[in-house]
Amino acid sequence: MSHHDSKSASPMQVATGDRAILPEGARTIPIYVMGKRYEVPETLTIMKAMEYAGFKFLRGAGCRGGICGACPTVYRKEGDYKLYFGLACQTVVEPNMYLAQIPFYPANRAKYDIEAISPVAETVHALYPELFRCVACNNCTKACPMGVEVLDYISAIKQGDLARAAHLSFDCIQCGMCASRCMGELPQYHVAQLVRRIYGKYIQPRAAHLEKRVVEIESGKYDAMLDALQKMSHEELEKLYKEREREPDMAPPGTWMPEDTQYL
Repeated sequence: MSHHDSKSASPMQVATGDRAILPEGARTIPIYVMGKRYEVPETLTIMKAMEYAGFKFLRGAGCRGGICGACPTVYRKEGDYKLYFGLACQTVVEPNMYLAQIPFYPANRAKYDIEAISPVAETVHALYPELFRCVACNNCTKACPMGVEVLDYISAIKQGDLARAAHLSFDCIQCGMCASRCMGELPQYHVAQLVRRIYGKYIQPRAAHLEKRVVEIESGKYDAMLDALQKMSHEELEKLYKEREREPDMAPPGTWMPEDTQYL
């Protein structure tokens, strides 16, 4: 990227890197990344806009699909006092956004052995006593880019309802934005992860079909199929994938079955 002295007649940062080719018909808009101004295409996500401006992601980028939580971004809008939160891989740039990425937030994480702990709320309370510093301000929920009702699951944990907390926090992607805004300095996302682990290991009913599938795998039922797939060429695999039986998008759960059921 080009570098301009602050006293230059034009303080704008102009991209000159690999992604400096505008999409056809795209208009550029100004954004501010870590305090510096750049002109970027208005059609891009924050992550792609930063790359367009010449940034290279060594950290703070992962799945690029809104799942891994590696790219949490805090931003303000021009003339607006509010803080906004989003994932850089999902949020589209707006004119005069002021951006700051936070790829890791240093929140306390308790040490425990999931095989040895008691699956009760008191265990969580003992590992994270700061739970009871919560003042119910709801800043955690406002900061969540996934729309998780953070305060609700924290309240459920305090009340001892781990199952409800596990369900409420299911969409958490561990980005840490909730902890960054917490007045009580809680590590909400780490607490929720512990609760989901307890729920999954000790509370949730066991799936009979899963146990059956494990037995089938261990018995070698799928070995021949996997061996055949590994020997296929890229073209053969692509053809097989495109011609596969596909479940209809709107099929009610549990109603569709493929014609070939030998591997079910």
